[in-house]
Amino acid sequence: MTVDDFPAPSEGLVVTHFLTVRDVEVSREFYAAIFGGQVIRAENPATVRVANTWIIMNPGGGPTPDKPDVVLRPPEPGDPVSAFLNVRVADIAAFYADARAKGAHFLTEPQDRGAELRCYLSDPDGYLIEIGQTTGLLHGITADQGRA
Repeated sequence: MTVDDFPAPSEGLVVTHFLTVRDVEVSREFYAAIFGGQVIRAENPATVRVANTWIIMNPGGGPTPDKPDVVLRPPEPGDPVSAFLNVRVADIAAFYADARAKGAHFLTEPQDRGAELRCYLSDPDGYLIEIGQTTGLLHGITADQGRA
């Protein structure tokens, strides 16, 4: 690992995404394999660079002095979704085929939404990940207002 690989800016800021996971190794390997990520740290916390961002993964746990009323845990099946990763790709058909071949579980095949092609997959802990390819939006076509 070099300083340039780790999300520690010398000025300004950088945004990363933290996931509370059940099995750090399984999640780390998922993000490295499915998204072509570079493992920066294997654990404590696991850090995988994916394109222009970093996914940071650690097990859950109880409150700490800097977050005294917060408990971290991965989602349970059936939990409502309040946030998800949004990944934009240049060729959704190619990404979909490659990720499926690597074992990714998609909710549906890519769907044409007018403004974009998109589909969703879930990671080993059940986190939702939107995969999208911008299409019509580049030509002024927006998605139907009734469909989120």
